[in-house]
Amino acid sequence: MTEVVAPRRSGSRSTRRYLPLLAVLGPGLLAGLSDDDPAGITTYSVLGADHGYGLLWVLLLSTVALIVFHDLGARLGVVTGQGLIGLIRHRYGLGVASGALLALVIANLGTATAEFAGIAAGGELLGISRYLAVPVAAAAVSTLVLAGSFHRVEHVLMALASVFLAYVAAAVLAHPDWSAAFNGLVTPRMSFGHEETLIVAATVGTTLAPWGLSFIQSYAVDKKLTVKDLGYERTDVVMGALLTGIIGFFVVVACAATLHETHTSIVSAGDAAAALAPVAGDLAGLCFAVGLIGAALLAAAILPLSTAYSICDFTGSEAALDCTFSEARLFYLSNVVITTVAASVVLIPAVPLVPLLVSTQMLNAVLLIPLLVLMTRLSRDTSIVGDHAVSRPLAAVQALVVVAVVACVVLLLV
Repeated sequence: MTEVVAPRRSGSRSTRRYLPLLAVLGPGLLAGLSDDDPAGITTYSVLGADHGYGLLWVLLLSTVALIVFHDLGARLGVVTGQGLIGLIRHRYGLGVASGALLALVIANLGTATAEFAGIAAGGELLGISRYLAVPVAAAAVSTLVLAGSFHRVEHVLMALASVFLAYVAAAVLAHPDWSAAFNGLVTPRMSFGHEETLIVAATVGTTLAPWGLSFIQSYAVDKKLTVKDLGYERTDVVMGALLTGIIGFFVVVACAATLHETHTSIVSAGDAAAALAPVAGDLAGLCFAVGLIGAALLAAAILPLSTAYSICDFTGSEAALDCTFSEARLFYLSNVVITTVAASVVLIPAVPLVPLLVSTQMLNAVLLIPLLVLMTRLSRDTSIVGDHAVSRPLAAVQALVVVAVVACVVLLLV
């Protein structure tokens, strides 16, 4: 009797093909999506509320820059097995690394404070006091890092990222002019007025954040990615950056369709959430508030992690989420201290949170320039990356991004 051989299922072959990608996913997605933190959401909200759909092209270009340098950060981490600050110290010495670390810690502390301010604002919109929401959030993110393994922490953070779907819902509920939105996305135009130049500089600075660059490199090392994973990791980076840009797009669209039409001025993402409710309906306002809290929680977990990685890179101490507290004492203590200080600042009634947010974003923008220059030099240094040095065309793209960021920072400071 002839044996009938069942045909192979193409689905299983397809699944096997994507398993390596699923195993690598994480650094790019988390580093990208955490850029859509309260500072980012505030910037995108102001962009839409004050300028409508007209400056969406800036967000598109910022997303391209994010892909280029997050890919570079992941490449440097995988090839060298070192975080950004540790690599800078190894190549350029203690002085340069000390300056970069000091500025990064100060800026990260200020930005972490902004994340908890976002939690406070989102909680109050839902009727929850900041004196309850902020301590609970701080305890939750600290416990997650202290008590979890690498994969458990990553899974929780990835689940948190799903809350960004709330911004898509808010934009759809606002009934925007999609034709005008897509036209603004692909048609560059700018009058170079004072307010326009400021928001353009802020958009670039908040999308391509220094702490995101240091986080993706150290996180790729902690995830123990190898050179054979680079192709899959590039897909992870592109996915994370594109999702970051897409979420930003929907935030701008939601505010352009409602607050810009009613000439409503805002200074924070909390203002945007509160203002959306009477214009686009309570559900749109609720979606925006939920998105704000989720974005703040994700970034409030990642900012201290990024800072702790950088401190340990500089000192040569152990920095891994799979290590016990006794094995990586400085790593965990740094994480807890940054979280505690940032949350405590938000609970001080007299602290001016908006000026603090603005000043830290300016510091982020200034710090971004030397970090980008150092990263581009490292990426072409064959003594560091060997055969994985970037090609000349990619180096040219990196140089264009650096020039654009320098121009934005000059506009911001002037």
